[in-house]
Amino acid sequence: MSGTTESLEELQRRVARQRDRPAYGHDALIVCDRLVRIFARRGGGDGVEVQALQGLDLLVREGELMALVGASGSGKSTLMNILAGLDVPTAGAAKVAGRDLLTMDAKARLRYRREVVGFVWQQTARNLLPYLTAAQNVALPMQLAGGSRRERAGRVDDLLSLLGVADCRDRRPQAMSGGQQQRVAIAVALANDPAVLLADEPTGELDSATGQQVFAAFRRANEELGTTIVIVTHDQAVAGEVRRTVAIRDGRTSTEVLRRTEVDETGRESLVAREYAMLDRAGRLQLPAEYTAALGMADRVLLELEEDHIQVWPDENDGENGDGYEGRTRGENDGRTDGENGGRTDGGNG
Repeated sequence: MSGTTESLEELQRRVARQRDRPAYGHDALIVCDRLVRIFARRGGGDGVEVQALQGLDLLVREGELMALVGASGSGKSTLMNILAGLDVPTAGAAKVAGRDLLTMDAKARLRYRREVVGFVWQQTARNLLPYLTAAQNVALPMQLAGGSRRERAGRVDDLLSLLGVADCRDRRPQAMSGGQQQRVAIAVALANDPAVLLADEPTGELDSATGQQVFAAFRRANEELGTTIVIVTHDQAVAGEVRRTVAIRDGRTSTEVLRRTEVDETGRESLVAREYAMLDRAGRLQLPAEYTAALGMADRVLLELEEDHIQVWPDENDGENGDGYEGRTRGENDGRTDGENGGRTDGGNG
């Protein structure tokens, strides 16, 4: 009886700990929790569903400058459209600066796009109105938001100077270079002091030198204004400049690269990067394709829990079905020890 009582008490304590635990993403500016987006394509017969996002989890904290990377069709552009308020998720949760992107009505969504997020497109023609000067383009969002003329003028001058395009103040887009247009576009996106600035391939149409100038403008905005910035890019030079790069694969976050500066005993600074696999809220882990291919992993794997890590082993019963599988202990595994098992993938921390 006492054993049963103790078990119930332990269960109650566990429930209490779960209840008191902070909510997922409670301290993040952007929260994506098991985000799903399904598109229905119709034509010629039955409708076909395409799952662009398949339970994606992502947290972005205030003040971050980060990059999202992924192959075409991975879901990164769909994610950006949802965060920008241009699309609505099918399921899951998405919040930006406390705004729930699933429950907003049309009026709230318009206010969200004007006040909470700024957006920079890859195509320079989408960012600026061709018949307005740079100063007029930057002033327009503030005018729509109802700011005073004096405040608008001061903000316009400050942003154009910060981003190194003050000399373009009275030029129309056709009189500016591609890099200048994108820096003015960043100023437009920052006009109403958004909590988040989103950029979709902002250097995609620029040469490498001009791309570096545009990225430097993003960095200045992040450092001097404190704006949280998320950049979707294929440009490895840009992805390598940020402290955090998240890769998306098959509609989920798959890997994350964190970079930090270390100082050795001689005082010399070096940038150290480390890649992590992402473990989502459902416990799913995407192993890199090159790892699984190298070890012939497919369909199923063996797992072993150690004191400080989890081991992942390829299935050595290839060709057998699940009913014919015979479990073996590690010591019985073809007579090999841990150190001799060339097929082992060790998840230890080294």
